[in-house]
Amino acid sequence: MTDKQTLKVIMVDDEEPLCLGVQRIVNRYGFHLPDVQIDVAYDFAHFQSGEAFLAALADGAELDVLLLDLKLPGIDGLEVLQQVSDQGREALTLFITAYATFETAVKATKLGAYDFLPKPFSPDELRYGLRKASTQLILSRQARQLAEERRQIRFNFISVLAHELKSPLNAVQGYLNILRDDVPEQDRRMIERSLLRLDGMKKLIFDLLDLTRIESGQKQRVFADVDLAAVVADCVELFQGEAGERRIAIAVDCPAGLTLHADAGEIEIVLNNLVSNAVKYNRDGGKVDVSLARDGEVVTLTVSDTGIGLTEAEAAKLFNEFTRIKNEHTVNILGSGLGLSTVKKLANLYGGDATVTSVPGEGSTFTVTLRDAVEAATPGAGAPAQPAPQAPAGA
Repeated sequence: MTDKQTLKVIMVDDEEPLCLGVQRIVNRYGFHLPDVQIDVAYDFAHFQSGEAFLAALADGAELDVLLLDLKLPGIDGLEVLQQVSDQGREALTLFITAYATFETAVKATKLGAYDFLPKPFSPDELRYGLRKASTQLILSRQARQLAEERRQIRFNFISVLAHELKSPLNAVQGYLNILRDDVPEQDRRMIERSLLRLDGMKKLIFDLLDLTRIESGQKQRVFADVDLAAVVADCVELFQGEAGERRIAIAVDCPAGLTLHADAGEIEIVLNNLVSNAVKYNRDGGKVDVSLARDGEVVTLTVSDTGIGLTEAEAAKLFNEFTRIKNEHTVNILGSGLGLSTVKKLANLYGGDATVTSVPGEGSTFTVTLRDAVEAATPGAGAPAQPAPQAPAGA
């Protein structure tokens, strides 16, 4: 079955006869894209100044392919492209110019220009450029759509699986708790070990749900100015008992009044993962340092520990899904291998990143950068879903 897709082509050029000539060519042109079985057609409009074009965009004009002249009255083509780029529009731009220099080409490419049409151009050159840009645009949209469908399928599968697993796990856990108090000491140790493994399985379910909700945009996100000092204090309190049992000191450096426009639950997930790991992979009598600071638009969160550390090869794959470092130091430490990949995905959602530096036997430092969320442009904002469980997740 073949679908038909009409792309909106807008030309911005102060030469009216050229625009009318291009309009005749574009309106008569179309082609079949066999890779996705789509017949492509075009709807054409033109403007003779950048200001008029930008005003039309502000009024809701659609745009798929932009034919943009470099030399325009008023603001030039590069300024127009800069504003289109700042709006984050999903469109491809073909620059039309007789005056392109290497420096202009570099700047235009950095701003997102897809290709160039040197003046004067023939109808065949116009059609070729248009076809190439249209093919790229349609295939990239198809790829994103398929990726989104895969994320949704994965989320639905994990949700059903989690629902089906939680009930029998809770039942087994309940029966083991009943038996634990009425068995010999040797059997009690086996039951407690089984209960520990059950907790690990339930935690894996929570981590999977967190990860797939974030990926699929199904996680409900509520944005506000989050008091980071308060979130850090709650996080430290959560792990203070485990740290105290092993004489691990947790120090916090977070200025009062430091805020980030974010979903509070997501920031808790980031902090809980990092502090949980810093305690879990630390040595007895060690130390964890948690610091937060803002530099302009970026908030940097750093969590350092005096633990077992990582080799360079281990650190390189640490943020991958289901990655756990297995050696003689970690053999008895439970984890899902999803916590740090979730941290990485959340950092990316906030325009930042998550990195690690480490020295084996000396400790590790995890650094997460975050920017204030822009609600209208943030994937998944307001998506209808149940809040993710706030159980601490570890790598």
